[in-house]
Order: sequence, then C-alpha cells, then structure tokens
Amino acid sequence: MGERKGTNKYYPPDFDPTKHGSLNKYHHSHPLRERARKLSQGILVIRFEMPFNIWCDGCQNHIGMGVRYNAEKKKVGNYYTTPVYRFRMKCHLCVNYIELQTDPGNCDYVIVSGARRKEERWDPGDSAQVLPTAPEQRERLALDPMFRLEHGVTDRGVLERATPA
Repeated sequence: MGERKGTNKYYPPDFDPTKHGSLNKYHHSHPLRERARKLSQGILVIRFEMPFNIWCDGCQNHIGMGVRYNAEKKKVGNYYTTPVYRFRMKCHLCVNYIELQTDPGNCDYVIVSGARRKEERWDPGDSAQVLPTAPEQRERLALDPMFRLEHGVTDRGVLERATPA
C-alpha cells in the first residue's frame, strides 16, 4: 500500500536548486510551518499531554490527566547535562495560563504557576497488601532457609487475616 503513495513534490518552473537549495527556502517557510513561529525566541509549539490531574487557579475547574494542549516549549536550564524544559499552555476553560516545568532530579513535573496539583499519590502501606521486603531481608531470605520458612509462615498469617470472612 505504501508503494502506491505519491511521494513526488511539485517544483515550480522558476525553481533553481543551486540558487534556493530547498523548496522550503523557495517558499520562505520553515519545515515545521506554524509550530516554528516563535523559534527565534527559543520557543517551539508542541502537543503536550497533562501528566497528572490538576486544578486550574483561574476557573477552579478540574483538568484531567491526559488532556492535550498546544504548549510553548522553552529550555530554561540544565540539571547536570539534562535540559530542563518549561511548558506554557492556556487553559481550555478560561483565559488562565498554566506553566509546568520538568524536574529531571525527581523524574517528575513541577507546576510553576497557574494551577495546583491534585494529590493522588499511591502509598502501598494504605492498602492491605504485603509490602516488599528490605534489601537486608531479601539477602537473608536467599541465604538462610530457617528465616525463609519463618517469613513464609508470617506471610500466610497476614494473607489469612486479609481475606474476607
């Protein structure tokens, strides 16, 4: 199917590749078209998806995770050698602007202005699940068969208490 797709470009009669170089230069346009309109300021327009649930400070409405925006992406610094980017987008419900920034040190995003994060971080201790063991216990489980047997008995007791009556 792909071999039947037209891949030709129209070259006007007055186009000279030695003079213009490419069709983009001939038409006085950028390959990224409208997305590159602020490139001289160091801003690229991208499609940004909200990484978590937030509350907009302008209209107090909830904006869900996964909502997509046309955002202005700008490099604001470095964390060691990793670039730190700031994303600026307009709320789709009001005139408020929301700014988020990458946080490479914590592998997360930080809200700079215009919104506040809806706290929904999961804590494994809140649920009735068996928590993963500490590294010292894992090593002892691998090496000591008696400790492994005792640990298995206590885990079965926790499982029996957690099952509904």
